[in-house]
Amino acid sequence: MSAPTSSTASATPSSSTLGASLKRAVFWNYGGLYFFYFAIWQIFFSFHGLWFDEKGMSGSDIGLINTVMAVTALCLQPLYGYLQDRLGLKKHLFSFVVLCGAMVGPFFAFAFPPLMDWNMTGAAVVGGMFMALVLLAGVSVVEAYNERASRANHFEYGHARLFGSIAGGTITLVAGWMWANVNPDSIWWAASFCAIVLGVLLFVAKVPEGAKDAAASADGPSGTTITKATIMRLVTDRSFIGFVVLMFGTAALYDVFDQQFSIYFAQHVSHGNPEQLFSYVVTIQIFSEAVVMLFAPWFINKIGAKRGLQLFAAILVVRVLGSALVTTTEALIAWRLLAAIEMPLMLVSVMKYITRVFDVRISATAYMLGFGVAKSLGVAAFSLPFGAAYDSIGFSNTYLVMTGVIVVVTVIASFLMRNDFGLRAPGEDGEIDPADDSMAEIDPGLKSVAESTLRH
Repeated sequence: MSAPTSSTASATPSSSTLGASLKRAVFWNYGGLYFFYFAIWQIFFSFHGLWFDEKGMSGSDIGLINTVMAVTALCLQPLYGYLQDRLGLKKHLFSFVVLCGAMVGPFFAFAFPPLMDWNMTGAAVVGGMFMALVLLAGVSVVEAYNERASRANHFEYGHARLFGSIAGGTITLVAGWMWANVNPDSIWWAASFCAIVLGVLLFVAKVPEGAKDAAASADGPSGTTITKATIMRLVTDRSFIGFVVLMFGTAALYDVFDQQFSIYFAQHVSHGNPEQLFSYVVTIQIFSEAVVMLFAPWFINKIGAKRGLQLFAAILVVRVLGSALVTTTEALIAWRLLAAIEMPLMLVSVMKYITRVFDVRISATAYMLGFGVAKSLGVAAFSLPFGAAYDSIGFSNTYLVMTGVIVVVTVIASFLMRNDFGLRAPGEDGEIDPADDSMAEIDPGLKSVAESTLRH
């Protein structure tokens, strides 16, 4: 896979340490984008089941909403990736996601109730399609745009991304208070409010003129030219295939494992209120993610993104296997809290691997196909068989099978994926030694970018 022939990196990159980032208004601006977007995300995924149930929806209809969301996202993500790569650092697609987010309150207040009165199944389909625009498809736009903007502005993606974790931990408490003390419908208006603030932050978000000029000079006034051949080189690249395999079998199983872990947790915690204890554990985990995210970029720069992904898979193996074998209350809490390490490792490593090994001009396409689509397909493929296995052979035995799948997938992907150790993406701080042996494993186009970065 050829790398781009030009870099958006400045001649003298700014420091991307956390201390330097905290002194820059642009860092807080993009951190705010993450905070208010993931506030909308957390409101929906924390309370939508309860709200739909209160409105009279059956469990199957609620499940249909989530299925339609996933299918809609699968269809939209390749298109979104192509469009975002064409747009580069332009905000049009991100603005569309924000506009859809602002309509969440009016949609659930004025449009959804008549749809439910008309037909519950039809309402589930329409609701799932609409929320996919905001969430399961929209999140790929948000992540891809902010990662590209972080390199253009010379701060670490992972440092800004931690604001999303902070939002997840705080908004649940705020929305829960609104649910109990105002009314359940108020959570959707809170989501719309968050989208409006998000829109203001996006409007004022800084996009360096140098980055705009670099994009324009590379391929003309319209920005990056993406051809069928460009996409074919990506999807047939050995490392991309390995990356897809890894995301299909690890990132997806991360979600599948967590889908019913709360049930397993409650089964083995016999004293107190297991559900309440689990909610406390999840809150601690989310805030811990933010702390780990502070150090994740530095750590991944030290070991390389491929090794970071392998470490993420290894921790997932420990968490799943441990849950199968040791089921004391203290152990189950520990297995859940390990997710606070997993998520930052995965998010940061995914972004760094994509921008270091593949053509950064199509990083959004690589992210949405390699991560978004692969993970969604994995969730769709594994949810039903593993869900059935919980009923037929029990949670512990199912977790043993799941562990085997993760190990096999990780080994296969590791043989396919090239090493990125020593590389930096255009715009990412850090030096590269062109004599490093690891460069022999990388495409000539990427090597030329690395050498060009050194010369500047």
